[in-house]
Amino acid sequence: MSKVRTRFAPSPTGRMHVGNLRTALYAYLITKHENGDFLLRIEDTDQERLVEGAVDIIYRTMQKTGLIHDEGPDKDGGCGPYVQSERQASGIYLEYAKKLIEKGEAYYCFCDEERLNSLRTSVGEDGKEIRVYDKHCLSLSKEEVEANLAAGKPYVIRQNNPTTGTTTFHDEIYGDITVDNSELDDMVLIKSDGFPTYNFANVVDDHLMGITHVVRGNEYLSSSPKYNRLYDAFGWEVPVYVHCPLITDEEHKKLSKRSGHSSFEDLIDQGFVTEAVVNFVALLGWSPEDNTEIMTLQELIEKFDYRHISKSPAVFDYTKLKWMNSEYIKKMDDAAYLELAVPFVKKAVTKDVDVNKIAMMMKTRIEVFPDIPEKIAFFEEVPEYDSEMYVHKKMKTTLESSLEVLKEVLPILEEQEDYSNDALYARLSAFVAEKGYKNGYVMWPIRTAVSGLQMTPGGATELMEILGKEESVKRIQAAIEKLS
Repeated sequence: MSKVRTRFAPSPTGRMHVGNLRTALYAYLITKHENGDFLLRIEDTDQERLVEGAVDIIYRTMQKTGLIHDEGPDKDGGCGPYVQSERQASGIYLEYAKKLIEKGEAYYCFCDEERLNSLRTSVGEDGKEIRVYDKHCLSLSKEEVEANLAAGKPYVIRQNNPTTGTTTFHDEIYGDITVDNSELDDMVLIKSDGFPTYNFANVVDDHLMGITHVVRGNEYLSSSPKYNRLYDAFGWEVPVYVHCPLITDEEHKKLSKRSGHSSFEDLIDQGFVTEAVVNFVALLGWSPEDNTEIMTLQELIEKFDYRHISKSPAVFDYTKLKWMNSEYIKKMDDAAYLELAVPFVKKAVTKDVDVNKIAMMMKTRIEVFPDIPEKIAFFEEVPEYDSEMYVHKKMKTTLESSLEVLKEVLPILEEQEDYSNDALYARLSAFVAEKGYKNGYVMWPIRTAVSGLQMTPGGATELMEILGKEESVKRIQAAIEKLS
């Protein structure tokens, strides 16, 4: 078999949707699993939808996620240009469309908007109306066509699809699919502005760039027979098709921009780490034979087999992504973790405290970085809390016992000079032993007094180490007043 070559061919229309990222990832994994080539091609033929800066987003996303292309606009591998508008300028698409006209597989269409609007419509899979072209211009004589062209009459070039019989194509996930040719509209290949349609440019470019495997969303299944007819018309080899399942939200609706986590950059903005997002996206419709869930990009390359991609829609499980992200945060190098976590600490705490220490305390306790401020706000000031929080059945604490303990430890804490966690813990442990108390019987009221919370990122002495002597004593004095 020839060398495996896949491509990612995004349109620069904004942030990269999770579905597009998955397409890029699967194409990358297929080719890297076989030591093939991964190409990046920018499909900018739909000029109306282009967004300024979107090409930069594509490069930035590919770089961040580690999906490094072997060929592309910035790495010519001999199949350039890799930007469709630059390819269009060379006249390549018109040249190939004219070859189809010569073969009777395409034709010029001069119908104006008024006539097109009068045609019957059918409803597509997405519920939108589609105009069905009636082959009106196919019957024009060669002389009529030449006269129209000479007069500068606007035209499009349409594919000439048969209206009888069937077309069958093979997809690696969905198997053989047969459609009635009566369902195949004569799609436009070259638009009136001279630009090719996405569908036509795709086929021409994939062939000329030697693409062996085409990975895309299953919304393109319905167009595949038309693509195959183009390959056959040119006498070209049809690539291996891998159509990926739909991605839905938890309500089983198509993942949309309104969901708030439909793009890679949305997720990064929400505090997810890149490696976790890539790992999670890989599992949207595929899983390895051994059902491993946490995998590096290199492990994904080794394990990926596109034959195990599911036909069923993949649910974007936000809860699972958060769990996966927490696992990646726990494994992060401390320096890299602090770089991301400290800004969130500083949002919540302006006091002169050890922000690195607070951040490290949170490393095993968060799912995403924006969780940090809310969990550590008590370092800035004790929240309003109910005195009943001092009551803990397991610790056998009551309001009365908590008040008594706090009064007993206050002078100890006032005398204590060394406020390191170890020194504080040793001193309070000695007090516990001396009094014959249980550890929690003393630590629970202290922790409640200094934090005002039932759940904290550290124990009483860890919190006091960060707060320092003056603030810790002040908070315990306030708690005594509250309980008295």
